[in-house]
Amino acid sequence: MSNDLRYPIGKYEPQPYSEEQKQKWLADIRFLPEELERSLLNLDAAQLNTPYREEGWTVKQLVHHVADSHMSAYTRFKLGLTENNPTIKPYDEKAWALLADNDLVPVNISITLLHALHQRWLAAIKDLPDTAWERKVVHPEHGREMSLWFLLGLYAWHGKHHTTHITSLRERMGW
Repeated sequence: MSNDLRYPIGKYEPQPYSEEQKQKWLADIRFLPEELERSLLNLDAAQLNTPYREEGWTVKQLVHHVADSHMSAYTRFKLGLTENNPTIKPYDEKAWALLADNDLVPVNISITLLHALHQRWLAAIKDLPDTAWERKVVHPEHGREMSLWFLLGLYAWHGKHHTTHITSLRERMGW
C-alpha cells in the first residue's frame, strides 16, 4: 500500500507474460464487480458524495468512472481481437465524470452494468491462445501501441486501484 492517496496500490507496472500472471489478472477482472460492490456496502448518500481525496472524485463518480472505463476496455479488447492494430478512441474521463448521469443514476446501476460487462469480457478473453495477447491496439493520445496483455494488466490494476480508493477512504473516515 502506498501513502499517496492518488495511487493507494501504486502505479500500474507491466509484467512479462506468464500463465500464472494471466490467471491472476483474469481473476481480478472476474471478481472486480463483487469487490467494488462490497466496498460500497452500507454507504449513505453523503458518504457516496464524499471525495476519496482532496480535489478527487466522489465515491459515486469513481463507481461510474469504473463502469465507463471498463465499457471502453471491453470495446478495445474486441477491436484488438478482430482488427489489425486498430486505433482506439480515447475519451475525456474528467468531462465524463461531470455529465448528468453521474449525479442522476444510482451507483447500483453501474455495479449491475459491471457484473454483466465483466461476465461478457471474461468470456471473450479467458480462453485466448497465448499469441492473441500479443495483438495490439494503437492509443493515439499516448502515441503508442499497446498489447492486449498490457491492457489486461492495466484494467486488472484499474479496478483494484479505484476499489482501494473507496476502501481506504472508509478506513480513514471510520465508516
